[in-house]
This record gives sequence, structure tokens and C-alpha cells, in this order.
Amino acid sequence: MKRIGNQTLEILSDCYIVGASSLVGEKEKNGTYKNYFKNSVEDDRMGEKTFEKAERKMLSLINKDAVKNSKLKNSDIDLYLGGDLMNQIVSSNYSAEVLQVPFVGVYSACSTITASLGLAACLIDGGGFDNILCSTISHFSAAERQYRYPLEFGNQRQSYSQWTVTAGGGFVVSNKKSNIKIKKVCFGRVQDFGVIDIANMGAAMAPAACDTLCNFFADTKTKPNDYDFIATGDLGKLGSDILRDLISKRGYVLEQNYIDLGHSIYSFEEESYQGGSGAGCSASVLASYIIEKMKSGVFKKVLVAATGALMSTTSNQQGDSIPCVSHLIELVLE
Repeated sequence: MKRIGNQTLEILSDCYIVGASSLVGEKEKNGTYKNYFKNSVEDDRMGEKTFEKAERKMLSLINKDAVKNSKLKNSDIDLYLGGDLMNQIVSSNYSAEVLQVPFVGVYSACSTITASLGLAACLIDGGGFDNILCSTISHFSAAERQYRYPLEFGNQRQSYSQWTVTAGGGFVVSNKKSNIKIKKVCFGRVQDFGVIDIANMGAAMAPAACDTLCNFFADTKTKPNDYDFIATGDLGKLGSDILRDLISKRGYVLEQNYIDLGHSIYSFEEESYQGGSGAGCSASVLASYIIEKMKSGVFKKVLVAATGALMSTTSNQQGDSIPCVSHLIELVLE
């Protein structure tokens, strides 16, 4: 690795995404990326007694499919990096037991996938690993009752709230030659905008996305229009509008090559106007739409900056504001 500027790492050795997989719920399958989500579930309980167990089952299927798509075997995987939104990342813990490969849990809320992929690139570049599996997931019904209200309560949603996606994505990162290379990594700094409303995730996370993107552009001496596609994760409509405003004050302009994956994941007809959120939001769209666009040559140089709100139910109930972080990876087509 080579350090560039203050926060960015350039991955100098071969480090490629050689396999990817996504699995989404019915609502997500009917959204904007319906032509790219190849795998979906109609029953969000997956035949299980609880939504939490359904989430575990979905994640295990994602992991299995990602390894299969990489044309590797479980025995070829040196390490599994993963996390989710459940307390103590239990979905990933149980999925790791199924895999029976070395496991390191990663929690970075909804930015878990870019944190995991960035760590995987650094570990492979360091020479200690050949193939690393990275994955994450979220489930509307499981996350909703952990972070907000019991489902039976049927509370009215705020106009600025987002819908936690039932979706996940998995990736195999390898030193085996492929066409999508992880070129740079920028691990973010925690930012706190003073937001205390747990429903207003977009406003809370926008400063973290702004900080990471601006530091990456400064480190690499690039600007937004140097990239074919720039994606942030689950800021939603309000959050992405705030990001555009914040980043313009620091001298950068996000144009038509920028999209927020949370804002875009649902169609207008689904009436989820702020869009989606959740760890599976960025992961599922990256594993499907973005990877497919890169394979077809439409995108050759891509930035993905997933964002995560790092509060807990305990900190929120105690009235704490919401600290947030954003981790970025640069993907290039070779």
C-alpha cells in the first residue's frame, strides 16, 4: 500500500472483486433496480419463526452464492469479514458458523460493506491473504423493532424517515486476476452533526459523506467529474440534498454522475419518498447494478462511499446525538 495525503490508501498489488451476490426482499425487487436484482424472496420470514432468523438465512445464502460466483470453494476462502445491524452482529456470527472459515466481525452500521471491502483490500495487499469474503445485510422487520417501535404498534412514519431495506450483498475479494479492481481506499472520520432524531438518518450522515469525499478528492487531487459514477449509501432524498449543499461549500460540485443508493433504490410508485436505508442498501446495489455496469464497460471508474450512523438504542434513549462515518472505495475497470 501507499499512503496518499491524509486518509487515502492506494492498493498497489492485485486486488479484485471476483464474485458478487445480492438477495433482496419483494419491495426492493419491485424498485428502481428490479432488472439487476436477480435473486429475491417473496416471504421475508424465509419459513423461519422470527425475522432475525430469516435475516441469518438470507445472509448465508448470499455468502454461498458469492463464493459460487467467484468460481472458488469454501476451502479457498482465507477470511470472512462481515457485519449487520443486529445487536452484537448476530446474523454475521451465525452465518460465519455455517461457513467454517476464519471470521472477523466488522461493525460500521450502514457503511459496513465499504469498511469490509477496504479492510479486505489492505489485508490482501499486505500479502497474508489470497481470498476474502465480505458481506452484510439488513432486514426491515428486524431492524425496525430493534431501533424504533414494535411492528404491532403501527406508528405513523415521519415524512423524512427512510425505509430499512430487506437486502444484502456479498463479495469475494481476491489477488486472482479479474476485471474490477479495488484501487484506492479511504477510511472515514466520525462526524457528529448534533442530530438526535433517530428517524432523520440522512441529515445525520450527510456530514460524514461530505468529509470522506472531500478528503479523498484532496488526497488524490481529483474532482467529482473525474469519475464515471459516484455513489453514496442511504442518505435518502433529504440527506443527499444536504450533502450536495455541504460539499459545494468546500469547492466541489456533485453532478449527474452522482447518485445516492438509498434515495434511488425504490421507485416513486412505491411511495417511499425519502428512499431506503440499512446495511444491505449499498451492498445489494453494488453487488448488482454497479458491478453489472462495470462489467459491461459503462462505468470504468467508480467511487462508492457508504455511510453509517453509529448510535445504539441505548445511546439514543439517553438523548445522545448520532455520530456517523463514511468509508470509501475506488473501483476501476481493467
